[in-house]
Amino acid sequence: MEDEKKTLEADFISSLPDDILRHISSFVPTKEAMRTAVLSTRWRRLWMPNRLSFYLDTDSAEMNRGAFVEMVVGTSLQALAGKFLGSFEAPEALELCFSGRGSELMTIKATKGVEKVLHLHFSDNNIKHSGSCSLILQHAASTVAYTVSELRRLHLVSLASIGSGFVSSLFSICHLLQSLSIEGCTGLESITIDKNSSLQELAILDCPNLDSVFICALELKSFRYRGALGKIELNSMLSLEEVELDLRDGHGPGEFDCEEVLSLLESMKDVQGLRVSGWLLERLCSAGVIYGKLDFQFSRLKALYWTDSSITSTKRDSLACFLNMCPELTELIVQVGQALAQVETPVVHHYWHEPHLWRDFDAVKADVLPLKHLKTVRVVLGNLTAEELRLSLMELLLERAVAIESMSFAT
Repeated sequence: MEDEKKTLEADFISSLPDDILRHISSFVPTKEAMRTAVLSTRWRRLWMPNRLSFYLDTDSAEMNRGAFVEMVVGTSLQALAGKFLGSFEAPEALELCFSGRGSELMTIKATKGVEKVLHLHFSDNNIKHSGSCSLILQHAASTVAYTVSELRRLHLVSLASIGSGFVSSLFSICHLLQSLSIEGCTGLESITIDKNSSLQELAILDCPNLDSVFICALELKSFRYRGALGKIELNSMLSLEEVELDLRDGHGPGEFDCEEVLSLLESMKDVQGLRVSGWLLERLCSAGVIYGKLDFQFSRLKALYWTDSSITSTKRDSLACFLNMCPELTELIVQVGQALAQVETPVVHHYWHEPHLWRDFDAVKADVLPLKHLKTVRVVLGNLTAEELRLSLMELLLERAVAIESMSFAT
């Protein structure tokens, strides 16, 4: 009886060979499979990365960024990426290490899964002057069929200049890629994705030095951007449905270009869901932009998510003005997050249409067209929001939202 009890309590799964355990893990999402590493030393050992070393005939002590990039680009990166990443038959952790005569130069840590998802994390170890980089992503013909070309989802973290060539080569053979995320890449200054016909989701998050983004992706449905406002161009976005412009870090180092921003808004005018930072709408209005007088509307917009670090009378009035561009809006969410940075609006000396932000609130309210389709409103304001602002915003929405079904105000 005691022996039977011990048999029942035994961990049969952990005693199985690695290949069988990986096959079992292939039936759950990659992120969940990797979490099994915390179960025991046995499972942690299962996810120890397989390592591939690529030797460069150079002295790492004297290697600088330019020399490293030139040497790596001189290799067959498509073949290297194909050999390194292999197939997607089971979840797997990998490391690709570029080494010189002295020590490791750059390491790429990869996690891949059966759902054809790949996470790449870059670290440059002994490269002098890592510097900035530009990422140019285009599809290209390949004479060799690589299994990695079946990749559907790619997540890049901490990409530096010395890894941009590897990523560009990888992207060039991934003609079926549907989702791309670029996160925490401090050295990245520009991103170009041109003439892409497969990408459906794109996220660019927390890249503080990013100054220029150009996207031409015919099938893109979702675009998320979080960081400082630089020059963002969206070209031929015929399928775009959702956009997030979380500009929590304010505007970039250059001057605020009203025409560039209006061009960006026009390129996303057919979206159904939009998240936008309140300071951007305020900045345009402070430059005299009257949204109702522009040559375009957000005629398909159903859900608007307005967010900022605070709400002031000018931000309230710029939101009211923007609502005139959204005739089909059904849901409005206003959220103040006091942890977000405060973005100052400079004095403007010439105006797009005419100055209007400093009018009496009754005049502002009278100019807002009836919101015939707005049914749901959720407002979450900070504790420091003045009661007068809270009440005036509520008054505006109650009067103009003639079909309202649900409205909530909270702190």
